[in-house]
Parts: sequence; structure tokens; C-alpha cells
Amino acid sequence: MAEGLEQTIRENAAGPKRAQGDSGSVEQHDLKDQIEADKYLASKDAVKKPNRGLRLTKIVPPGAA
Repeated sequence: MAEGLEQTIRENAAGPKRAQGDSGSVEQHDLKDQIEADKYLASKDAVKKPNRGLRLTKIVPPGAA
């Protein structure tokens, strides 16, 4: 279900906000809304990764015994 929801969000963000019939008028989503949708989907993808964007390293100073 979650995968279907993500695909729906992607399709809605890519498609027009409003379209009218015979006159051929089409209105695009606001740039702010598109950016918010992109950030939301990117954060959902980042959470799925095992390290979640964190890199752990062990720092050993030189000469330490």
C-alpha cells in the first residue's frame, strides 16, 4: 500500500494541478508544492536505507597507545 501511495504522489506532482476542457487551459503545481513533494519522497527513501545517512568511523589519533 505504501509503494502505491508513493507512486501516486509522484504522478500527482508530475501532472497538472488543474486542466480545463475545450479552452485547453492547464495550470501547473506551484514550485513550492513540487519541492515539498520531492523532499518528502527523498526522506522516505532515506529512511529505507540501512545506515540512514549516517557514517560511523573510528578515529584514532596518531601516537596513541
